[in-house]
Amino acid sequence: MKQLGAKITRDLTDRYARSSNWHQNRFHNPEETKMNIPVKAIPKLLYQQFTGSGRNPKEKIPITPLDPESFNGQQEAPRFVWYGHSVLLINVRGKTILIDPMFGHNASPIAAFGAKRFSENTLDLIDALPVIDLVLLTHDHYDHLDFTSIGRLKSKVKQYYTALGVGRHLKYWGVEQDKIKEFDWWDHHTWEGIEITFTPGRHFSGRGIRDRFRSLWGGWVINTADQRIYFSGDSGYGEHFKEVGDRLGPFDIGFMECGQYNRNWHQIHMFPEESVQASLDSGVRRAMAVHWGGFALALHHWKDPIERFTREASRKNLAICTPEIGEVFNITHPPETSWWQDLE
Repeated sequence: MKQLGAKITRDLTDRYARSSNWHQNRFHNPEETKMNIPVKAIPKLLYQQFTGSGRNPKEKIPITPLDPESFNGQQEAPRFVWYGHSVLLINVRGKTILIDPMFGHNASPIAAFGAKRFSENTLDLIDALPVIDLVLLTHDHYDHLDFTSIGRLKSKVKQYYTALGVGRHLKYWGVEQDKIKEFDWWDHHTWEGIEITFTPGRHFSGRGIRDRFRSLWGGWVINTADQRIYFSGDSGYGEHFKEVGDRLGPFDIGFMECGQYNRNWHQIHMFPEESVQASLDSGVRRAMAVHWGGFALALHHWKDPIERFTREASRKNLAICTPEIGEVFNITHPPETSWWQDLE
């Protein structure tokens, strides 16, 4: 299946081996990270996967149509649109950036074990998007890198910045090589007067059985002379958040991973309370929870991430924003609605 992505070759592994984060034929996390689920826990997890209630909303979540007038143009404050899960559209200094553009209807390559999206017709949203100056990709998991979405976006994307190793999938899917630039941790590039940096995370990668840890994972920092933006990417809690803040912060806004957690894979996905602490560690002045509101990839109730996140943020005096899916917003007038409370 083409959606599985490109295979690893000797030339690619030789190139990856030049990274200081590559050891023993794989990339490694910045601190010891285990993600093995105990064998005895698997039957219970499978049972809960197919019988648990509340993991999906009872009705599809509506998405606000894009308002081009509010989003486009060279206004002072960056504008943002969140499309559920980790899809984020940004207008900064008149340039359009799209992060982890997974607009597909299913986050699994195998339909029988699928994770269907909470909203309908999301691939059609691509048609309403403006020309995309830059796509940023955090890693190659299916809920972040989608074959069908990339295919529909190709004609309107000028440039792709990816985690080291992810570019091979794009090339395999027909993206021109000269449009792809790969980043190791802490690699940075000045693009259109904007400083783009790839930052560490505590996670893993792979689209099949044989390519696990064969590409990198992480987050992105977008810094201008006036604004600093942090997108954490998928990550367990760790010391790297403070390092990101010390080196590149503080940040006017941070989009922090918050969702799809479970104690069995706690080291690669944060609990919501840890997402709040990670925001504080990295110097985020206003935080927004992402990686929820799109798919049920864990066993918790679909509202659990945002409810726990908002409670903990209030307890620790962290400013937040909670836009509706598809709403254009900026941090000058950040939305703080509780739109999910009206849904079952």
